[in-house]
Amino acid sequence: MAGDLSVVRGGGTITNNLDLLQDVRRRNPDAWILYRPHPDVEAGHRPGALSEAVIQRYANEIHRGGTMSQLLEEIDEVHTLTSLTGFEALLRGKNVTTYGAPFYAGWGLTTHLGPNLPRRQRLLDRLELAAITLILYPLYVNPATERRCEIEELLSCFNNRTLWKPTIIMRLREKQGQIRRTLSRFFA
Repeated sequence: MAGDLSVVRGGGTITNNLDLLQDVRRRNPDAWILYRPHPDVEAGHRPGALSEAVIQRYANEIHRGGTMSQLLEEIDEVHTLTSLTGFEALLRGKNVTTYGAPFYAGWGLTTHLGPNLPRRQRLLDRLELAAITLILYPLYVNPATERRCEIEELLSCFNNRTLWKPTIIMRLREKQGQIRRTLSRFFA
């Protein structure tokens, strides 16, 4: 999304949603293109919103609502700058085209159209990428003890619903987004 550091530092020549959408259509003139706005943009928390009229010039459909995991089951491929959705799609065996430099690009698993990634010399398979990304590289914290833990300990916390309740800040940001959307529609 426009302004996001992953796009600013790793977006290559494409740095916003409109340029991405236009390039995807140019490279895939006969494809059925489904555009899914970023949830933070939709909520009014980040810049980069495109009007429906602009989106419909390049996409066949705008997808709002529902979960990304449900959507990934229904599509053939993902085109993205740096979104984590590309990684989720790779884990599901989907074709992914990257126009930026996300952590999962350049290892032979994506069609990489972004900037050159000279440090990524070797090829990985999906299992290797998943292990590096989810087990070997990250540091996890147990939300109950607030101490560092292994992934297995964190996974055991998932069944404890009291650890995963929305905070007051999360609720306030949701209300803030609702107010911004209402005001932007009112002044549009």
